[in-house]
Amino acid sequence: MRNFKFVLGLVLVFGLIGCSNMRGRDIGTLGGAGLGAGLGSQIGGSSALGAAGGAVVGGLVGHEVGRSMER
Repeated sequence: MRNFKFVLGLVLVFGLIGCSNMRGRDIGTLGGAGLGAGLGSQIGGSSALGAAGGAVVGGLVGHEVGRSMER
């Protein structure tokens, strides 16, 4: 079940990255949040708290990476 959630998260992230009218910050935030949620649920033992924490941290990191790529 854990692998299914992780793969589903990756599919959603890559599906959202395909949006052409999004800025780099938006793509980075969504991608980071999706990957962070997937990894957080894996590390946290499939807990909602792990997924939420991973989404927050991943979103923040992804936002900064996307912003730096826009420059």
